Amino acid sequence: MDSLETELQRARALDESELADAIEAIGFECTRCGACCKAESACGEGGASDDENGGTVVSDGNAESAETDAEPHTATVFPDEIRRLQAAGEYDFRDVARPMPYGLADGPDGPEGETFEWALQTDDCGDCTFYAEDDEGTGACTVHGDRPLICRTYPFSIRDVDEHQHSEGGGLGTTEPMGGVVEQEGMVRAHECEGLGRDISREDAEDLAAALKERAVRELEEAIGVRDNYEPTDVDGVVVHDSEGQKRPDGTILESRE
Repeated sequence: MDSLETELQRARALDESELADAIEAIGFECTRCGACCKAESACGEGGASDDENGGTVVSDGNAESAETDAEPHTATVFPDEIRRLQAAGEYDFRDVARPMPYGLADGPDGPEGETFEWALQTDDCGDCTFYAEDDEGTGACTVHGDRPLICRTYPFSIRDVDEHQHSEGGGLGTTEPMGGVVEQEGMVRAHECEGLGRDISREDAEDLAAALKERAVRELEEAIGVRDNYEPTDVDGVVVHDSEGQKRPDGTILESRE
């Protein structure tokens, strides 16, 4: 498998014009349906709530209602994007982000374990905390100008490089957002979204392509930073490893054990 540094070189060499061609061929226009900002299933009457360790508990106390409990929305956000959102609205860290739940387990005192990403914070129903709807049900992002790259580039991602193109194997590819892949054009994958197939201007396609390339680069830079700064931890509760070190769910950096 290729090294992260090799993949980063490939990401930096991506041709934005080719990405824009692919996006233009697929077509896209946001319909403001909000599907990419909301939990994957209906919210139970009791909703969801965050516990003190940054995990999400979805329950209304009634076992019979478990079928309606929501699968919380998960959208990756980088450390600097968290700070930008904090500054934009004078939010506390935990108003903006929560530990990505993958890798965490329920312990006697709540969630515990180690994870390697941050996700945008969710509300009591598991929807993105920055998502809002008007009286007619039209969705809007309340931090649209400062939204993370994963949101700027939805519903697109960059596919893995074919192994026959690179004899070393492995491949460059951005993480996949929610929704299965429904179309592919060149290096660009399109995920489930009702806005696909609609006309898109060249300017908008180029803006999306630039953001998609930036996301590919940033994801690899973050992965390299996590690898280089990783330190095993043996503390209780939840620890998030990001490119800046080891942190608690409130963003506080753990002191090095050295």
